[in-house]
Amino acid sequence: MPKAGKLVWLWLSVLVVVLDQASKHWFEHNLSLYEQIVVIPDLFSWTLAYNRGAAFSFLADQGGWQRWFFALVALVASVVLVVWLKRLKSHERLLAVGLALVLGGALGNLYDRVVLGHVVDFILVHWQDRWFFPAFNLADSAITMGAGILILDMIVNKKEQSND
Repeated sequence: MPKAGKLVWLWLSVLVVVLDQASKHWFEHNLSLYEQIVVIPDLFSWTLAYNRGAAFSFLADQGGWQRWFFALVALVASVVLVVWLKRLKSHERLLAVGLALVLGGALGNLYDRVVLGHVVDFILVHWQDRWFFPAFNLADSAITMGAGILILDMIVNKKEQSND
């Protein structure tokens, strides 16, 4: 592998950011705030929501300082992820995919936070009108999938190391 290490996987991060921003742009320009379009009755809807906090609207009700705090956290995490990607060995493909997905998601939400002052969410999973999971977006989905892949990579590597 060339000196750049696994930075070749940054294309996946860029793809996540592009899809995330395009989808957020579409929903912002086609739905009103909190409007719902039912996709699967009693289970799945499109909506438009703004999150000024972190996951599950953590600290969303604060005075605005959280915007810059979470932006800084995302920026630092992104730098760490790029350095980590750069240092990977050529056989660490699964780890590279997981890191690239998390990085793309972090950058997608970082853009929203810095430019818009809030994160745009539009995916709403619910059970009838009784239970609603907090709205989320493609960046959040990429972070979740990336984290799952990182866990899978740890399990696979632990098994491989115990077989050696």
